[in-house]
Amino acid sequence: MSHQYRIRDIEEVYFVTFTIVDWIDVFTRPAYKELIIDSLKYCQQNKGLEIYAYCLMTNHLHLLVSAQLPAKLSDIIRDFKKHTNKQIMKLMETENESRKDWIVYRFQYHAKYNVRIQDYKVWQDGYHGIACDKPNILLQKLDYIHHNPVKAGIVALPEHYLYSSAVNYAGEKGLLDVLLLDTGFYVANVKPY
Repeated sequence: MSHQYRIRDIEEVYFVTFTIVDWIDVFTRPAYKELIIDSLKYCQQNKGLEIYAYCLMTNHLHLLVSAQLPAKLSDIIRDFKKHTNKQIMKLMETENESRKDWIVYRFQYHAKYNVRIQDYKVWQDGYHGIACDKPNILLQKLDYIHHNPVKAGIVALPEHYLYSSAVNYAGEKGLLDVLLLDTGFYVANVKPY
């Protein structure tokens, strides 16, 4: 993993992305999506994760996050990925998944070459953490996260995508509670990116 993407300032807000190995579309069925949402809620309530924005796509998850001290964001991320790795594999056994054999094969293949992983590797290594230490970076990442489903052709407007915090920023209740950023301040006081 590149050193430029490591979390250096534990009090900073970070843009992070978690990607499924081989970009496999795992999050196409409700049970897998609910697992991720429930796991994020658990991290908020029990591990000190602060979420400012999120978007769960079919094969990756974008977040704008920080950690409440004394928690460390890197530890929360490690635990989240480890837990969801195990739970996704459990769901593979119980959910009606037509691609199950192929997906499990790909997860086994990626685990085979990693001495830290025993059976299955669901997530790619790392999380590409980028510090949002300037208002224009924070605003650009927030916009990027919320427009991901629009650019993918899933919805016409960001707030119409259920698995995103765009609905929270539109003044409605989303699946997760998020800490809303004052986007009006950023829009009024920041040069366009």
